[in-house]
Amino acid sequence: MQIEFEELDYRSTPIGDLSVRRRTEVRLGVIVYEIKLNEEFLMSSLFTASEIALARLGLADLDRDDLTVAVGGLGLGYTAATVLEHDKVGRLYVIDYLLPVIEWHQSGLLPLGKTLTADPRCRFVHGDFFKLACSAEGLVPDAPSTKFDAILVDIDHSPRHVLSPEHSAFYSRAGLSAMAAHLVPGGVFALWSNDPPDDAFVASVGEVFDAVESHVVSFHNPYLNSDSACTVYVARKAR
Repeated sequence: MQIEFEELDYRSTPIGDLSVRRRTEVRLGVIVYEIKLNEEFLMSSLFTASEIALARLGLADLDRDDLTVAVGGLGLGYTAATVLEHDKVGRLYVIDYLLPVIEWHQSGLLPLGKTLTADPRCRFVHGDFFKLACSAEGLVPDAPSTKFDAILVDIDHSPRHVLSPEHSAFYSRAGLSAMAAHLVPGGVFALWSNDPPDDAFVASVGEVFDAVESHVVSFHNPYLNSDSACTVYVARKAR
């Protein structure tokens, strides 16, 4: 608990300056890891409830064995680590556009890196999730046409607040339909959002999937001394 502030790494990427830092939150008596892209916070280890909920809600109704799961967006690894807690998961592919984030986990710079890299079910894929999801070949370039039981996505802040304008097409009916083609019958698509439930987006998802629900995930925010909330959308493909 002697750390006050330390920038662990800083890289330039095609979409901006990326940094990871570790600091002591004195008021709470905890060490916090944070990833920033330019001036935006992508992830903080202080707020992980909704990332964990994304995995739990996305896999909750899948009762078959040897599940194949994709996670779009690695971040600090909380969604991926929670997927691996599910004993029916046989393979997990974690897709991230930012190579430094993958390398931080592989080197053990981030706390969950050793957990993810030590599990033989888990594989990192360096690539643009949105382009891969909308391609005919699918999410794993060297294993084309792989079908998934679940695709869990935590990349943009919300369908309306995207990190890059190029991502917007994914949230259209055409983009969602292309992604859904990589799911097995009865497969699940789940999406994290920092915004409240969006009825228009639910309607768009409902045009592609057999059923869709929005779950509000509440958690305590120590900075506000009150609860904050995120949304997890869960949609199921027709069987």
